[in-house]
Amino acid sequence: MQNGSWRSDDQAPARPALAEPEVQRPGTRDLGLQANLEAILLVADEPVAEQLLAEALDCTAEEVGAALRDLAAGYTEQQRGFDLREVAGGWRYYTRAECAAAVERFVTDGQEVRLTQAALETLAVVAYRQPVSRARVSAVRGVNCDGVMRTLMLRGLIEESGTDQDTGAILFSTTGYFLERLGLAGLADLPDLAPFLPEHLDDELDIGHEQHDRS
Repeated sequence: MQNGSWRSDDQAPARPALAEPEVQRPGTRDLGLQANLEAILLVADEPVAEQLLAEALDCTAEEVGAALRDLAAGYTEQQRGFDLREVAGGWRYYTRAECAAAVERFVTDGQEVRLTQAALETLAVVAYRQPVSRARVSAVRGVNCDGVMRTLMLRGLIEESGTDQDTGAILFSTTGYFLERLGLAGLADLPDLAPFLPEHLDDELDIGHEQHDRS
């Protein structure tokens, strides 16, 4: 260093070390309370209570309630085709009432076409195990039956028939239209469907049929 200047061969002044940027590991990103609530409610079969959501997300029920109300208000403001409602002590997604006609046309168009295998299996479980909850139907079939149950309801083949006293879950039964379509006088006349169903449903439906026979 000479006269306030430094040559290239002199040691340059030390520069402060820069902090390395923090690397976000996969799976550790916090998606936010509202996003997590949306994800949970999209797969829920029944209305989910605020306290249960709070326990799953490690926050307070008050925080969950505020977030859910903000979401519901946002969906309405954005005029989305679905809304978030507080019903039966919990929260659940529903198609918006203004879209009901379009949804009904989509589901019921071609109603004379045979039901899918999934719909037939679900309808059989309801018919032989009624009154039965969505969760029970899903457990018997081994897959989530929420969408199929809605289709069967819109086609008038099943309907809500009260709630389970122990769990509060909504129960479903077949309708008069179901009996009419099958040409049956009552549930006691239900045919033996076991030969037409996968083996994993056979035992479940036989038990249900025996219960109907005793009634």
